[in-house]
Amino acid sequence: MNQTPSLAEQVIVPNLPWIIGGGMLLGLIAIMAWVFLTWLRIKHGYPLETSWGKAIEPRMTTETAERMKLLSGENAQLRAELGAVKDRLANVERIVTDDSHRLTHEIESLRASKN
Repeated sequence: MNQTPSLAEQVIVPNLPWIIGGGMLLGLIAIMAWVFLTWLRIKHGYPLETSWGKAIEPRMTTETAERMKLLSGENAQLRAELGAVKDRLANVERIVTDDSHRLTHEIESLRASKN
């Protein structure tokens, strides 16, 4: 009896080591990517989370909350200072780029309004 080998015997069985090896390699790459991603999150200060999205670390303590409050206040102060510097820079740019006749006229009008 002349029996022809099935598709599984012709293709799958000879390549079974490559299929299993590829699956294992893919799993290893996924695990390494997860470890690398966790390392990046820790390095850059992102909070770690469980699979449900609940933060693991860093835990919010009173010290951390106070620190965040101080940093927020400092951030607001620096933003206000930056706004003032931008206004001053805009005035300096206007003075530098303005023609001298108009600038002289404005200065004289300010002197006249003071007297």
